[in-house]
Amino acid sequence: MNPLLDVNDRGDLDPALRPRRFAEFVGQGRIVDNLRVYVRAALARGEALDHVLLAGPPGLGKTSLAQILGEELGVPCTIASGPTLERKGDLAAVLSNLEPRQVLFIDEIHRMPRAVEEVLYPAREDYQLDVILGSGPAAHSVRLPLSRFTLVGATTRTGLLTSPLRARFGIHCTFDFYRPDELERILIRAAEKLGVVATMDGLRELASRSRGTPRVATRLLRRVRDFAQVEGDGTIDGNSTRSALNRLDIDPKGLDSLDQRILETIEIKFSGGPVGLDTLAAALGESKDTIEDASEPYLLQLGFLQRTPRGRMLTPAARAHLGLPPRAETDDPQTRLIP
Repeated sequence: MNPLLDVNDRGDLDPALRPRRFAEFVGQGRIVDNLRVYVRAALARGEALDHVLLAGPPGLGKTSLAQILGEELGVPCTIASGPTLERKGDLAAVLSNLEPRQVLFIDEIHRMPRAVEEVLYPAREDYQLDVILGSGPAAHSVRLPLSRFTLVGATTRTGLLTSPLRARFGIHCTFDFYRPDELERILIRAAEKLGVVATMDGLRELASRSRGTPRVATRLLRRVRDFAQVEGDGTIDGNSTRSALNRLDIDPKGLDSLDQRILETIEIKFSGGPVGLDTLAAALGESKDTIEDASEPYLLQLGFLQRTPRGRMLTPAARAHLGLPPRAETDDPQTRLIP
C-alpha cells in the first residue's frame, strides 16, 4: 500500500472547495490567529515551523489547515495516513525524501503502529534517521541526517496518542465545532464554487442542520442540490432544503438516523441509562468506534448525552427533543446500572 496520498484522490475531499490561505479559512479564529504568528516568526528566522498537532472531531478542517500551512510557508505539503504506514521502511522512505522546511502531514496519526512511531522520535528532535544495517551479530545502527521539516499530525482521538508522541509536538491546536453563522459563510463560498443558486434562507437551514461541521455542510449542499435540480427549478431555498433534509432523515437539530437511534435505544431499551458502550453498540448493531467518533461528540455538544463512569445516559434535553415528558424525580437513573 502506498503510504503517500494525493489529496485529489481522497474521496471525502473536494479540492475546489478547500481554502488555500489563512484569509480564506473560516472559523477556528484563535487557532488561525496563533498559527499566523508562528508562521511569520518561522519565516523571519528562515527556520522550519515547529511540529503541530491538530486535534478534534472529523470534518472540522484539519487537513485543510495542514495544506494552508504549506502554502503560507511556501513549501510542499506531503500527505500520508497513519494506518498506511505499516512498516518502519514506509516512514523512513517518506522522511528521507523531504525537502528543507517541508510540511509532512500525517492524518489519523493515533493509528500509526508503535514500532513505526518510534522512528519519528529522533527524526523530529534531532532530524536524524536510525537505520539498521545487516542482521544478527553483525547488525549495526547508522544515523542518517534529515532535512529540517515540520510534522503536522491530525487526530480525532487525542487520548490514544502515546505520551512521548504527544509531548514532542511544540504546537497543540484543538478544534471546536463551528457556529451556524460560520457555516453559512462556508456554504456561500461552496455554492459559488459549485455554481449553485441558493437563497440565504436555504443556506441558513443547511447550516443549522450540519452538526457544526463544514464537511457535513458541503456534503448536504450537494445532496440538496440534487433534489432541487430534479424535483424543482434548481434553486436551493428554504422549502426545498427542508424537504430534502427531511427525506435524508436529518432533523432540525442536525441529528441523523444513527444519532436518533442512539437516543431512542438508550431511552426505550435501557430506560435512559446508564448503559455501557459495549452493550449499546451490540443493541444498535454498530461498532464502538462509529458511536464514539461519528455520533457522541455532537450529542455531547448538544447536551443530549452524558458519559459517566457507569455508562451513557440521556439528559432532560434529549428527552425533550424526543418529545418525552421529564422523568420523575423518584425515577433516578443513577440508581440503575446496565453493564
